[in-house]
Amino acid sequence: MWQFEHKAKTNGYKIIAGVDEAGRGPLAGPVVSAAVILPHDFVCIGINDSKKLSEKKRNALFPIIMEQAIAVSTGISSHDEIDKINILQASLLSMKRAVEKLSNPSDSLAPDFLLIDGNFTLDMDIEQSAIVKGDSRSISIAAASIIAKITRDAIMKELHELYPKYNFIQHKGYPTKAHKEAIFKYGPCPVHRRTFKGVKGVINAR
Repeated sequence: MWQFEHKAKTNGYKIIAGVDEAGRGPLAGPVVSAAVILPHDFVCIGINDSKKLSEKKRNALFPIIMEQAIAVSTGISSHDEIDKINILQASLLSMKRAVEKLSNPSDSLAPDFLLIDGNFTLDMDIEQSAIVKGDSRSISIAAASIIAKITRDAIMKELHELYPKYNFIQHKGYPTKAHKEAIFKYGPCPVHRRTFKGVKGVINAR
């Protein structure tokens, strides 16, 4: 999973950050991204795309990444922003925010190359490469996917305390049958994404 990092190093780049997001599919809550810079000697058995890992495994890997990474940052785009600019643009915005936290020009650890999960690059003056399914092909992106997922899950647990009727702690806002039934029964809560099909239809029906 080091092939893209090694290629960037061969091309002369020194500090490579992997970037990924979590939360494009849910009906509620924010989309959260992470940017992670790993040392060249980073070793972590079992690291992979966060979606392919159990919650227990993600929780075990999270502190290892946080402890050993050169730098880690997160960026968030809220449910309101998602409704205003659409989920793709909100995802890219959250990624940009995560990278910006690492990109102080006076900081010697600022990344000079980005590995971005997906099809799109970011509107930033940093060299970068978009990698389809990068979270299972690049160790830096995989690490970012785990940080983003754990961070977003923690946010959804907090939202569960505010809106317990929707049981966010269980499904994290994804469109499960129970979640959709709760939206139909109680209507959307303030953190639901009103432009999403599973929410918009309920609003229009009321």
